Amino acid sequence: MADFKKALSLRISIGMPVFNCENTLAIAIRSILNQSYTNWELLVMDDGSADRSLEVARNFVDPRISVFTDGARRGIAYRLREAVEISRGEYFARMDGDDIAYPQRLERQIGYLEQHLKVDLLGCSMLIFKTDGSVLGTRRAPESHETICRHPWAGFYIGHPTWMGRTEWFRVHEYDAKTAGAEDQVLLLRSFSTSRFAGLPDILCGYREDRLVLRKILRSRYVFSIAVFREFFKRGHYFIAIRGVLEQCFKALTDTFAITTGLNYLILRHRAAPFDQVDLQRWEEVRAR
Repeated sequence: MADFKKALSLRISIGMPVFNCENTLAIAIRSILNQSYTNWELLVMDDGSADRSLEVARNFVDPRISVFTDGARRGIAYRLREAVEISRGEYFARMDGDDIAYPQRLERQIGYLEQHLKVDLLGCSMLIFKTDGSVLGTRRAPESHETICRHPWAGFYIGHPTWMGRTEWFRVHEYDAKTAGAEDQVLLLRSFSTSRFAGLPDILCGYREDRLVLRKILRSRYVFSIAVFREFFKRGHYFIAIRGVLEQCFKALTDTFAITTGLNYLILRHRAAPFDQVDLQRWEEVRAR
């Protein structure tokens, strides 16, 4: 009887913050509707969109999809925190309004978490694509906690849009709205020493990345460097605290030079790992669906 009740209970809540995504939102939502695993709810959290995003979301008639809005612009971290609070699922997954989930994403991730009870947060590899659908490359997820957290002062290589974990973990380790721009990295920084992370090597998510916005990058570097300094200074690791800040400053200078000299596209290609014909064929199949 207990197993039967567990099978009937809602397993996955998907938090999807949305801001001015009218041109990409329908595809993102359809990629969730196409999932091989069907026991989920999708929480579309509008963040004060000024375009037709709300209309697009509300056009989907499915009892598993709920749309929330208060008309205000509060940021992705605030909306994700809201989504976690109202989630009814045992697991919480991330999804952006301009990305594409591969059909087996939820099935593969929940299967892994069910078999690895000590893992709190799971990511997966991503295929990086442009708005026209062309492929820039891939971003491979490290598989072990030790690899993901090898240099915590430099950041954690587990793509935010690919996250899935137990909802209770997200409620214990809340998103901080004050860390907008680096909310994922700061959350990982605060929790890595008492949690367990993992990544699936298979590509299960298409990540849209057309250009780099310098203002966003610099804010992300600034927010994360402050968090690194505070975290390691509090632990008495003063050298690491200073090292972390200096490393983020160096990366910010590099980004500034590259972007202001018009090397955006080259940076995107450099940050993405190579892809093969199998990756490309699989991507075309996902897009066709």
